[in-house]
Amino acid sequence: MNIYSKFIPNVFLAKCTEKHEKGELIQVETKYGKKNDCIVFNLIYEKDYFYYYSIVRADGFNSQEWAKKRAEKLQTASLNAEKKSNDFYKRSHEITDNIPFGQPILVGHHSEKRHRRDLDKSWNAMGKSIEFSNKAEDYENRAEYWKNKANTINLSMPESIDYYECQIEIAKTRHEGLKNGTIERSHSYSLTYAKKELNEVEKKYQLAQKLWA
Repeated sequence: MNIYSKFIPNVFLAKCTEKHEKGELIQVETKYGKKNDCIVFNLIYEKDYFYYYSIVRADGFNSQEWAKKRAEKLQTASLNAEKKSNDFYKRSHEITDNIPFGQPILVGHHSEKRHRRDLDKSWNAMGKSIEFSNKAEDYENRAEYWKNKANTINLSMPESIDYYECQIEIAKTRHEGLKNGTIERSHSYSLTYAKKELNEVEKKYQLAQKLWA
């Protein structure tokens, strides 16, 4: 039996009862009972007679693909909400089309009840239009966030080795520049922060090597 086990943020290992070879295709079960075909990479550690392996989905689905699907779903929700907003806006105006512009409520007239009723309906429809317009904007903002995430490389991907190797060179260049004065320090902790960033990137590179090399 193989199940997912969280290792670090964004990275899940396969927790297995048996040993597997690198490149072997295994099925890994989620906590909801769904099974995914996965390719075994490296044995990360052993604990309590279980073997923990780094894996990738055999169908290529990863956090980037998940982000793309999330963005698409939110984009669709935004378009639907915008359509509803427009429909309620039109409805709001249609309800009052039979009322002459600037016409006050004629108190005591036979049209008074209908006039008040139509104004209430029009007001409620306009409120719904604004509500769905706000929803559309919220969905759009969230979709934009996930669109950006779709381009993010993290430790759950074998590509992270090359990515963090490149990031190390960038961080080293910045740190050295701040150290020797070729890059201006914007504040007194610039060099400290640059060193901390370099250390963090190097740590991620080491983890990437352990997971995917």
